[in-house]
Amino acid sequence: TAYGALYAMETMAQLTDGVFINGTSIQDQPRFKFRASMIDTSRHWLPLSVIFAHIDTMMYNKMNVLHWHIVDSVSFPYCSEAFPEMCIEGAYTQTHVYHRDDVQNVISYAALRGIRVIPEFDTPGHARTGYETVPDLLTPCYSGKTGKPDGTTGPFNPILPSTYSFLEKFYAEIKDVFPDKFVHVGGDEVSFDCWQSNPGITAWLKLHPEIKSYDELESYYEVQLLKILKKQNTSYIVWQEIFDNGVQILPDTVVDVWKGGDWQDEMGKVTSAGFHSVLSAPFYLNYISYGLDWVNYYKIEPTNFTCGNDGQACDKSLVGGIEQCMWAEFVDGTNFLSRVWPRTSAVAERAWSTEDTTDVNDAQIRLQEFRCKLLRRGIPAEPISNGGAPPPNGAFCDEEWMFEYEPPSN
Repeated sequence: TAYGALYAMETMAQLTDGVFINGTSIQDQPRFKFRASMIDTSRHWLPLSVIFAHIDTMMYNKMNVLHWHIVDSVSFPYCSEAFPEMCIEGAYTQTHVYHRDDVQNVISYAALRGIRVIPEFDTPGHARTGYETVPDLLTPCYSGKTGKPDGTTGPFNPILPSTYSFLEKFYAEIKDVFPDKFVHVGGDEVSFDCWQSNPGITAWLKLHPEIKSYDELESYYEVQLLKILKKQNTSYIVWQEIFDNGVQILPDTVVDVWKGGDWQDEMGKVTSAGFHSVLSAPFYLNYISYGLDWVNYYKIEPTNFTCGNDGQACDKSLVGGIEQCMWAEFVDGTNFLSRVWPRTSAVAERAWSTEDTTDVNDAQIRLQEFRCKLLRRGIPAEPISNGGAPPPNGAFCDEEWMFEYEPPSN
């Protein structure tokens, strides 16, 4: 395909040293179909120039999915045409936004580089700023002392028909703007405190005794949302809580395993149930540490898990791929690229290369040399090890990254 040709040309570009090319015969193909990078533009907004540079670097690393966590509870930079107030009131400022043209420019830029863009609009939790402009969408929270509204809001209100009317209209727009078959619907970290405090929800539950817990209330919400997506012919990726809570998900659902505890156990359960999975848990690059932390990502084997309970069989080919995540609590346009690259290159190789490609020392030589190539291509990729000689044995580059700065005149 055209994408195979694109990868071959990238390989040849990396073999080029000036006017010379190493004489090499390569037969190559990716191990996983889903080789993703997740960006978070809610906690800190990213300029389009940074997103474009990131997409280019993904292409250099043969990654093919940009998971765009575009909004969250702290800001709503996506400018919806159906609900414009969400962006007007929910963005940090009207310069920290993405209009329809911006989004389509990102999608087009990525498509020319063999990269799909899958958006995430996380509900019913992780929802506040922006969504507050939609009447009755968020659950009013009540004070336990006074029994009156305390002025705060919680997750989407799952008992109102208007909630699902909003979702139907909003996701129809998302489908029109983002052409990919999939959307990431989130579904993680839903706090039940506000639902428990709300007398309207308490009364509704008494009228629906088949819903016995707040976990089941969340499942009720998710089922209604997934029915809407099915009607719109949209497939979906979910954070693992939706699977864990037993929500009735369709066979083509992709479960994103993100919790950092026993991800092997979770992967076994998901694949034993017959669902495709994406592994994110060991690839959270927002956690930083002193030293060669890229090695930790490189050593992960995504299929190193046992299947479900009682010896239940599973098909490990259901592991569709892996995803590097960079949550942006402490990342913005000033440090995003250097913090992500070249650490993500270790994840990219794990997603592309064979299972027995595990030699860390060999990988370090390649990664150090590749980091220098990224600098020459204008990407401010950070060092991966402690100085010394130039590659392949050391860690500095002949052409170092230069920050252009003109001091102000007196």
